[in-house]
Amino acid sequence: MLETVRGPRQLMVGEGVAENIPRVVAECGLRVLIVTDRVLLGQPRVAELIAAVQDNVAAVGVFADATPDVPLTDVDLAVSAAADVDADVLLAIGGGTVIDLAKIVGVIRRYGGTPRDYYGESKVPGPTMPLVAVPTTSGTGSELTPVSVLTDPERELKVGVSSVHIVPDFAIVDPELTYTCPATVTAHSGIDAFCHAVESYTSAPRAHEPRDLVEQVFLGRNPITDHYSLQAAERIARSLRRAVRDGGDAQARADMSYGSVLAGLAFSHAGNGAPHALQYPIGAATHTPHGLGVGLLLPYALIAARAAIEDRLAVLAGVCGLDVSGASESEAASEFLDWLVGLLADIGIPATLGDIGVDRADLPRFAEMASGVTRLIQNHPGPTDTVALTAILEAAWAGDTSAR
Repeated sequence: MLETVRGPRQLMVGEGVAENIPRVVAECGLRVLIVTDRVLLGQPRVAELIAAVQDNVAAVGVFADATPDVPLTDVDLAVSAAADVDADVLLAIGGGTVIDLAKIVGVIRRYGGTPRDYYGESKVPGPTMPLVAVPTTSGTGSELTPVSVLTDPERELKVGVSSVHIVPDFAIVDPELTYTCPATVTAHSGIDAFCHAVESYTSAPRAHEPRDLVEQVFLGRNPITDHYSLQAAERIARSLRRAVRDGGDAQARADMSYGSVLAGLAFSHAGNGAPHALQYPIGAATHTPHGLGVGLLLPYALIAARAAIEDRLAVLAGVCGLDVSGASESEAASEFLDWLVGLLADIGIPATLGDIGVDRADLPRFAEMASGVTRLIQNHPGPTDTVALTAILEAAWAGDTSAR
């Protein structure tokens, strides 16, 4: 068996670790571009961190106009902001959008060209600018991952730049920075993290040649990713509802931060599957939040692949705290799927694609587009032809979970 482990040079997780940001940034460079958004820029704690960074370096520029889904126009503006300050280090403070934007800025700043030059896997030629990533949500895991997801107006689906070279150098994950995250954002980011855990744990294992470890980013599940996935699922399952209900619940916020980190480590290697691949065209068409889309699609994708992963669904039932002692593997799998549907409803995730404005006539086209997202769809444990993917979307459009 061939395995690999990749991640930041240093990962810090826990309450109060944000105080290390100024020192870490200054040790990486002296001319900083801070990437964030307007809402965060107005928060006192973020303002304090930015002021502390300014006291420790020679020059600071701030790009606070990051918008959802990383449109290419944002990339151009942020690259210009980096040039204006002659940045030699990047600090990203925000959610997945902000961190993904900082990743691609580092690529363009170092190697030039446009984001389109780097679409796909392993197109970034080498290390990029130092990046310190500080998440303010618990969900995307972007502070750990080798992926930057962008929106290209010339395409009808989101696109990814995937490379080991864009993993942030430092990830500083402080649950206290998530306390002000709104309930809706907590729900959407949190279910995204849960999808990362479940999709990684149920992803198809694949055989590899040694060169695959440098030529490919997502490699399918293995014992290491299984460990991360199950640890993540356990923490998120017990705390997501609580974090949505009470953003000041310190234990729930800590669980969500740790769970998001663990899930990010899992899918950085194992990869995501059908829910993420199908969300690429659906998200681009409906402009709905990423976490909402993948959460909505998750049970339908799992039900479609149940024959191949029933044993793993049964394990997830126990990990998520369900009393399945004495239950058969099939019964435990059904318990997990029922619980998942209930969790989604409790945190406000719509039950059907129709609820988010998807036209049924578009389903075959979305399935065809998703089938081309090879780096994701190859990880799905069930059939991945267009007919099978369309069937998943048909069930999701109608809200048909009867097969569970």
